[in-house]
Amino acid sequence: MSNIAIANLTKRKVPDLPFSKYKEKILGKKYDLSLVFCGPAKARELSRTYRHKDKEANILSFPLTEDSGEIFIKLPASDFSVPHLFIHGLLHLKGLSHGSKMDSEERKYLKLFGVHPV
Repeated sequence: MSNIAIANLTKRKVPDLPFSKYKEKILGKKYDLSLVFCGPAKARELSRTYRHKDKEANILSFPLTEDSGEIFIKLPASDFSVPHLFIHGLLHLKGLSHGSKMDSEERKYLKLFGVHPV
């Protein structure tokens, strides 16, 4: 059984994607993940609090322990971009930072899952 909890804090429909499959491939089956879909106001609040930037973030990843973390994805996002954002967030939880290594890993997983780059 996959350890993923999904919450939708918006009135928008969450895209029907294999979130568990993506999470298990990138972080493993034992990783506990909370995935939260939020609106622009919450995304801005979190960005102000944790990134000290007064703008909405499309995605925020928060490692909680070595085996657990939380991802917030701002909706509305096009259905096309949600898989890319989710993979991006998972890679941050895996410990990667922006740069060529992360870009390479994103491309690898986008291709593996059949997701077109945004």
